[in-house]
This record gives sequence, C-alpha cells and structure tokens, in this order.
Amino acid sequence: MIPGIVNADFEPIISLSICDSDGKVYTHEAIVDTGFNGWLSLPPDLITQLNLKWKRRGRAILGDGSECVFNIYEAVVVWDGDYLTIPIDEADSEPLVGMSLMEGYQLMVQVFEGGNVELRKVNRQQ
Repeated sequence: MIPGIVNADFEPIISLSICDSDGKVYTHEAIVDTGFNGWLSLPPDLITQLNLKWKRRGRAILGDGSECVFNIYEAVVVWDGDYLTIPIDEADSEPLVGMSLMEGYQLMVQVFEGGNVELRKVNRQQ
C-alpha cells in the first residue's frame, strides 16, 4: 500500500522515491494526477539534479487542446517496494504521478484537507 495525504489545495500527494544516475535514492512529494495518462513527470531542475538519461522527444495534447513537445528521460523509481525503470516526462510543474504508473492499483482519496490517500495493488481475476 502506498499512503499519502490531501493538501490544502485538495491535491492527493504521495511520497515517491527516485534513483539518480548513481543509484542514490531521493524522496520527493508528487501529485496523483488521474488526468495524466503517462508514468511520471518531473520538472527540469529535478531531472538535472538526478542526472537522468535522456531517451527521446514526446508529444502530447494538453487539457486545453494545445499540443506540446517535451523531453522524455528514464529513471528507476521505488514503487510499492519494487524498483521499476520508467519513462519520465519533463514538465514545468510539480512532480505528477500518472495513470500508467498506477496501473493495477486502486486509488482511494478522502477529499478534504488532511484526508487520506491510498494506492492499493488489486489482484485482477482473468
């Protein structure tokens, strides 16, 4: 289970551990964003600090209908105790956890300041 809390802006926040290029683990708060279908976005300064490996350019349609082009990096994150290598989208925003990273999990949010956030792995029946 991955715990978190709802902040004063009603954003569900979790702590996320990210490895830099040398394998050192850093913990950062990230907003759970159900409108983001990617894995994880990080701001450019954090990507530089972690010295992440550049992989390619990406293209996305934003909520307002505009298109943006951005850099995609690669990083190892600790997700529910497991080390995962995932793509990182560069974005001028707070770190955002997207739906691709949460695949296979149930998200529960108590929508009030200080409310609980929980991500729990779901055992899907085939």
